[in-house]
Amino acid sequence: MDKVLAGIEECLADVKDGAVIAIPGFFTCGVPRALLQGLIKKGVKNLTLTCGCGPLVGCKEETAALVKNGQLKKVIDSYGLPRSASAGLKDPFESAVRAGKIEFEVSPMGTLAERYRAGGAGIPAFYTPTGVGSFVQEIVLSSIQANRTPKETRVINGKTCILEYALQPDFAFIHALVGDREGNLRYSKTAMNFNAVMATAAKVTIAEVESVVEPGELDSDDIHTPGVFVKKMVLVERPKVRVGID
Repeated sequence: MDKVLAGIEECLADVKDGAVIAIPGFFTCGVPRALLQGLIKKGVKNLTLTCGCGPLVGCKEETAALVKNGQLKKVIDSYGLPRSASAGLKDPFESAVRAGKIEFEVSPMGTLAERYRAGGAGIPAFYTPTGVGSFVQEIVLSSIQANRTPKETRVINGKTCILEYALQPDFAFIHALVGDREGNLRYSKTAMNFNAVMATAAKVTIAEVESVVEPGELDSDDIHTPGVFVKKMVLVERPKVRVGID
């Protein structure tokens, strides 16, 4: 089955207002920029973006456009704001969070990765010791006071553990180095980061790839995400970005 579509607009045809979308990336690395730009152009609203580690920090122009257009309702991330207060004052996303226009929820990076992995494995929740003894143990770390709900804990083998819930987004926007027409994907080194776990967790996975090959051209040992998890693909140019955090 050929999963390569003609363009990004066709790939995003089913994305509606209120969608929950997984956005991978470690700052600038492995971010699905072309699909994000398509999302901006489509103009859908009331979106929840569940992220990896700072992909919105790593694509400032796209994030600023999403904020300006009023498309974001909520963002979940492990590192979603600029490192300094002075940079934060100039940042459209942080300003919107501080004004209460967008909810921002923080989760430890490893816990966040496991929430996607659990979602892909059909595990609804799990216990982890990560965050015990900190605010992470006590409440959901949300910028909205009403959503700072208490967390459940349990002692397992003598260790206090926190109950965390799996994430199963409506869509995952994935960036891969190469994909074959059946949707099998290979990532480039650390650009894999959250892409692989998000691809399994989402109900619909849409991949932007820098190169398309025919089925069989990817050695089975080189496939990071099997095509069974990928619904749609689109060929994009390799992004040219300045690598940085702020």
